[in-house]
Amino acid sequence: MPDRTAEPQGEWAGWSVSRGDPFNDHVGPFHYRIDDQGAMVCAMRVEDKHINGGGGLHGGLLATFADFCLFAFAGLTGDAAAVTISLNCDYVGAVAPGERIEGRGEVTRQTGSMIFLRGTITSPRGPAVAFSGILKKIRRPA
Repeated sequence: MPDRTAEPQGEWAGWSVSRGDPFNDHVGPFHYRIDDQGAMVCAMRVEDKHINGGGGLHGGLLATFADFCLFAFAGLTGDAAAVTISLNCDYVGAVAPGERIEGRGEVTRQTGSMIFLRGTITSPRGPAVAFSGILKKIRRPA
């Protein structure tokens, strides 16, 4: 995970915000926390900059958020140093401006070099995206 910064006030009290990845910093902010059951939860508030020409949340932003979620989920295994080699998104519902979306998921399998994950992004209306991905573990340069 990128640098972690707590945001102790307002809507995001008790959450951390992802900072340190230039692209995610540009399109985010993306927030995350561990829930009472020990599972990672990711969230963001949809802003005007995230909207497509049809007035809904841009599918590319949903894919970016899903990718962020993969790394957050993998971070619980201690293997956050990885690259995405596969990301599949099934868009199953719409998201409107101003809504808060949440990503929840799990590691389904892990090998010596790969992490397999799946998750769901939901809005107040219900499921918006079902996603799965594969991360390849890498060694960071010393």
